[in-house]
Amino acid sequence: MILDSIATSRATAPEKSFREVQNTEKALRSVVKAISWRIVGTIDTVVISWLITGKITLALSIGLIEVVTKMILYFFHERIWNFIKWGKQ
Repeated sequence: MILDSIATSRATAPEKSFREVQNTEKALRSVVKAISWRIVGTIDTVVISWLITGKITLALSIGLIEVVTKMILYFFHERIWNFIKWGKQ
């Protein structure tokens, strides 16, 4: 029932233009959100690693490696998606 309501409202809602969507959030806000999300994700990794290993230095090392590797992986993930035409207009 809830999903039907969501689907109906999305189907009847007018599409927003790029300009309307662009004006809803500034680029700096997106950058700050991405950084804050990366911080939250890394803290999560460090805490889980600490709980599993019992060693904070090892957990921090894992967190440091994780933040660097995930940024690199995300970069290549985005570059690959640029070649995929699905979902583009």
